[in-house]
Amino acid sequence: MTAVSRDADAALSHFEVEHLTDPSAIRRMLERERAYAAYALAQLDPTLFPRNEWVLSSCEGAQALLVHSRSGLGNALFAIGDPGALNAALSLHPGARFSFGSLRLEHRPVAERYYVLTRPQLMQRMAIEATDFEHAPGAAVRLTEADVPQVNALYSLEGGQTAYTGAHMEEGLYHGVFEGGELVSIAGTHVVSRAEGVAVVGNVFTHPRHRSRGLATLATSAVTRELLGFCNLVALTVEAANEPAVRIYTRLGYKAVCNLHETPLIRKEPLGALSFVRRTIAGWRGRHEGKEVVG
Repeated sequence: MTAVSRDADAALSHFEVEHLTDPSAIRRMLERERAYAAYALAQLDPTLFPRNEWVLSSCEGAQALLVHSRSGLGNALFAIGDPGALNAALSLHPGARFSFGSLRLEHRPVAERYYVLTRPQLMQRMAIEATDFEHAPGAAVRLTEADVPQVNALYSLEGGQTAYTGAHMEEGLYHGVFEGGELVSIAGTHVVSRAEGVAVVGNVFTHPRHRSRGLATLATSAVTRELLGFCNLVALTVEAANEPAVRIYTRLGYKAVCNLHETPLIRKEPLGALSFVRRTIAGWRGRHEGKEVVG
C-alpha cells in the first residue's frame, strides 16, 4: 500500500472509505476532541443518528471522520482527523449543495477543493463546566411555540426571513428577554441531546435598538444554566476577533478550547456528477471488501 502523505495536497491514494453504523465506535473517535466535536457527539442521539451520514476514511494510520447532518435547522458538515484522509472522503461524499461546515484549521485547504467557503473569519470554540458557571441573573424566560412569531420577527431583522417552528422551540432550548411585551433579545441552541449529555449554544441575537445593555448575556446565561442541569458538555462558537463577545462568555465561565472554521459551504460541483463517477470507480475497486477504495 502506498504511504500516505498528511499534506492536504496529497494525491488520493489507497484510502478505504466506509459508512459507519455503530454509535459506540463513532463516539470513541469523537471523544478524542470532545469540545470541538460537540455538535457531532449530539448527533449520536438515537433520535438524530439515523438522519446523518457517517463516513470513515483510513489508510496506514491516517484517519478522518466526515459527518453529513440533515437535522435541526439545515444541512451541516463536520470533519475530524487527517486532511489527506478527509480529502479522500470528500472526493466521494461531498454532501449537500448547501450546508454549514465545522472544520479544523488544517482542513480548510481540503475543503476549498470542493466548496466555496463564504465566511473567512477565524472562529473560537468555547466550553463550560457546571463548576465554572457564573449565572447572570435577569428576566430571561423560556420560549415556547407561542413565541415563534416574535422569534422569527427578531431573527429576520438583519437578514432573510427565518422559519422557526414550535418543534424548534421544543427540540432545542431558547430563552428570551421581553420589554413591553416585545421579544428584544434571544439565545438558543444549535443542537441538544439529553441522551448524550451534549448541547451547543448559538443563535444569540439582540434587537439593534436594545444592544449594549447586557441582554444577550442574560439570555445566554439562562440557556446555559438550564443546559448544565442535564448536559456535561455545553459548548459554543464565537468569532475569535469579537473581543466583547468573548469577554461576555468568559465572564459566564466559558473557556477557550480551540480555533476552527465554521462557515456556510457551497459545493462547487452543483450536480454531483463527478463524485458519482468517483464513487462508482471506488466501489468497484473495493467490491471484495464491501468498502470504497480511492486510488
